Amino acid sequence: MPDSEKITINMNAVDLGKIDLLVQEGVYSNRTDFIRTAIRSQLEKHTFEIQQTVTRHSSVIGALIYDRADLEKRKEKGEKLSINVVGILNFADDITPELAREVIEFVRVRGAFNAPQAVKEALADRMR
Repeated sequence: MPDSEKITINMNAVDLGKIDLLVQEGVYSNRTDFIRTAIRSQLEKHTFEIQQTVTRHSSVIGALIYDRADLEKRKEKGEKLSINVVGILNFADDITPELAREVIEFVRVRGAFNAPQAVKEALADRMR
């Protein structure tokens, strides 16, 4: 599982120049360091709002990992999963598309969703 995801942003030349100036002056080691620091700062600033949303939507923050045995147990109990993740959702390679469709009611991932392509396709209509 990757510990980070690559993103691409567009910036105007003036803002980019300001970042480059801060890097040149040694305030940040590179552009990425600046951007990560800025993002973390904004996330800290909005901690309360994030917690309220997570609580309201019964979300998991962090990594949520399922394998075939986990889903089989849910199936035996007749339980359906409603998955709401802020972070990473990982489905092991041993999960079949059929099992996923039987057990998973819906999936919402804000972050990264790692699963076999066939499982992602089987759940496409349940993604929110």
